[in-house]
Amino acid sequence: MASFLQINDLTKSVGDRILFQGITLGVEEGDKIGLIAKNGTGKTTLLRCLAGDEQPDSGSIVYKNDLRVAYLEQTPVLPAGATVIEAAFAHPTPATKAISEYETALALNDTDRINEAIKLMDAESAWDYEDRMKQLLTQLNITDMTQCVDSMSGGQRKRLALARVILSEPDLIILDEPTNHLDITSIEWLENYLTRSRCTLLMVTHDRYFLDRVCNKIIEIDRTNLYSYDGNYDYYLRRRSERIEAMTAELAKVKNTLRKEQEWMRRQPQARAGKAKYRIDSFYDLKERSQVNMREDNVQLNVKSSYIGSKIFEAENVCKRFGDKIILDNFSYIFSRYEKLGIIGENGVGKSTFIKMLQGLVAPDSGAWNVGETVRFGYYSQDGISFDENKKVVDAITELAEDIVINDGVHIAPMQFLQKFLFTPADQQKYIHTLSGGERARLHLAATLMRSPNFLILDEPTNDLDIVTLGILEDYLADFKGCLIVISHDRFFLDSIVDHLFVFQGNGVIKDFPGNYTEYRQFLAEQQKERVQTEEKQNRQQRPKTDRPAKLSFKEKKELEKLTQEIDELNNEKAEIEQLFNSGADPETIREKADRYKEIQSALDEKELRWLELSEIEG
Repeated sequence: MASFLQINDLTKSVGDRILFQGITLGVEEGDKIGLIAKNGTGKTTLLRCLAGDEQPDSGSIVYKNDLRVAYLEQTPVLPAGATVIEAAFAHPTPATKAISEYETALALNDTDRINEAIKLMDAESAWDYEDRMKQLLTQLNITDMTQCVDSMSGGQRKRLALARVILSEPDLIILDEPTNHLDITSIEWLENYLTRSRCTLLMVTHDRYFLDRVCNKIIEIDRTNLYSYDGNYDYYLRRRSERIEAMTAELAKVKNTLRKEQEWMRRQPQARAGKAKYRIDSFYDLKERSQVNMREDNVQLNVKSSYIGSKIFEAENVCKRFGDKIILDNFSYIFSRYEKLGIIGENGVGKSTFIKMLQGLVAPDSGAWNVGETVRFGYYSQDGISFDENKKVVDAITELAEDIVINDGVHIAPMQFLQKFLFTPADQQKYIHTLSGGERARLHLAATLMRSPNFLILDEPTNDLDIVTLGILEDYLADFKGCLIVISHDRFFLDSIVDHLFVFQGNGVIKDFPGNYTEYRQFLAEQQKERVQTEEKQNRQQRPKTDRPAKLSFKEKKELEKLTQEIDELNNEKAEIEQLFNSGADPETIREKADRYKEIQSALDEKELRWLELSEIEG
């Protein structure tokens, strides 16, 4: 494989804090790499260095000659006041540059320049660029090409920026949180595209299903160092655990040796006279190695929910629309105690409006919400925190509460509470406008939980939280003794915590599905399969009897005999695999056999349909 990118001994710091130090990494053609690290440890900074938007303190970044690189920022910047199609053409790619040169040559009526521009247009296949862009945007559910980008939602802007990156046909794509603000349909479209594409990929994302299905290599920045794992996210988790155990054991061994050497070093200098200098040098090396901090600083979500009564809320014939757009149409529902509900649907169908109406932040056109007296909402909004940007972190939290009660009735001060969300005393003195996206998310989470809510409403909580914090939040919510409504595009997050789903289908239609997201997708797949089989059956029934002879031909008889034998063999193999599943075999074997089981089921469906068709003619 050709080397696309080589990073050598790269170091970057912010102030007195080192983000990464002396890291080396090679990116080869065909690599699909996921970059993982805790918030604030340099993921975005590394990508910006690779894109040329920031300069490292030292080290080198070497790209292959003539390599086409496209970079999707976490928050894409689009030209203000431009329409969708204008913003698409404003992106500097070889194709758009060729189009611009061609239009300039035509305006100048320069024959020689026009001829050269035509050659460039041919070389870049730019003649149908606009048609291809419109087709791609339509696939990403952007159909109004005259819409001003200033009025677009975060999800729409992200999809437009994605289309620009994809259509530039790069050799290497660098993506910073590509799934943020996208709905699940768009995420699955992108997932399928990147899985099928032959492009080379380097991306930062917290979406674990996305990582697992797209990436073939995981790299992690941990304690300023970089670690590489050849495999998907599931493989990385196993190997990382082994690495941490090995490093912890090595550190214990180093500290034990250091204690012995310290005793030797504490003796009078005369006792050390004539001793080998290498032993003294070795002591200082051991001392430096022993100072590695293996402690995992994680968010501590040990806030207890307050008591909640049996009456939560009842919705009675609630209606809401904005102009011609229907959000709710005679919606009625009784919410149960300890219920955990996930809400999914495409961007713009009214998910956020729904939860704002529940809290009384948006009034319904008709109908009513009856909320129980003991309900205490905790609202994590996708719009972020509404603190004064010029306040310090600790001052903003103190204004909300000067005394905070956590588990077992323990009272703590705001400064102590913030430390549980990884805000050190120095971090607490930062002004809010200086916080990173991850820090803002943690502060927002702290403000949501500090008043011990018993009904949590989380609107896109996974944006800007790192994978470790997401895992801790999932564990907290799974044991949460209260009610929960969560809007999320993170399929793993939904699978981990919800009991059922509200599927917003548009025009006020809400489907209540009893299960998590993966189960819902399986349900849709089964429905699609049944529709296809029904259509095939109807087509066979409608086929005129005169279309074929009343009896099987010799060739068809042989085919029927062969099908009978193959179906028997497949059913036997299927039964053996089912027996294996029930025998408690190891997970790796089951995973391998599960793929074969799907292949057998698919082959049986196809062969049995043909067998029935031939049997009907024979019989």
